[in-house]
Amino acid sequence: MEENLKRLNKFIGETGFCSRREADKIIEEGRVTINGIVPELGTKVSPEDEVRIDGKLIREKNEKMVYLAFNKPAGIECTTNLEVSNNIVDYINYPSRIFPIGRLDKAKILRARNNHEKEYTVTVNKLITDRFIEKMSNGIPILDTVTRKCKVEKISSTTFKIVLTQGLNRQIRRMCEYLGYGVTALKRIRIINISLDIPVGRFRDLTDAEIKELNTLIEPSSKTEEASLPKQEPVKRRTEFIKRDDPRYKKRVSKELIFSSIVENFKQLLFYCIRKF
Repeated sequence: MEENLKRLNKFIGETGFCSRREADKIIEEGRVTINGIVPELGTKVSPEDEVRIDGKLIREKNEKMVYLAFNKPAGIECTTNLEVSNNIVDYINYPSRIFPIGRLDKAKILRARNNHEKEYTVTVNKLITDRFIEKMSNGIPILDTVTRKCKVEKISSTTFKIVLTQGLNRQIRRMCEYLGYGVTALKRIRIINISLDIPVGRFRDLTDAEIKELNTLIEPSSKTEEASLPKQEPVKRRTEFIKRDDPRYKKRVSKELIFSSIVENFKQLLFYCIRKF
């Protein structure tokens, strides 16, 4: 029975009503009921439960999921809240209910530790040399680190292609600037196995092959913030034994005597005050 249970926010998200984050919000607002009872965050539901939002029954969808790749223009908000101007749902105006899962370049699956590829074409303001390609490929010291080795391929005299597996702040621009080059054009053309061959403001359906390969590639990825952090060993404290003939012994004993004296004087003062009042 436990294996058939699903967290309420996940259940709501999979119906297409809204995202999980927005589901948490409406649950907190008390707009959701399960079998007529207002639930708490973290509640789990089964397929037999009756889930309503604002009194309207919602059901888990069994039809095939739709996956879209969308080249979002600047100013379009990734939200299903239709009250927000320029929201992504109204902009795309897809015939079926859709909701954003987030930007691929911001998703947890693309953390540096997961080594997923991001491919770019870059145009610079100077002629590209063999030395430039070699330096870019082997790592550039920026932001108190050295960038990972990466694939760099010259396309023309001023344009090259680069494949990164990390995402430092303004990484490509900083790498080029270190070598005395300025970036005049930068375009991301692929994330993992998804080709971003879409004009700004347009979308396309992911193919079955893309979805299958994507799920295979991201399966071993770390999915939690904790997993992305290095594990820290607990600090082991060792009590040091000091011999009587050690000069530090007298200092320790002196400190202990002073502390004991302070405590004793405080007790006497407290006793005096109690008796007086």
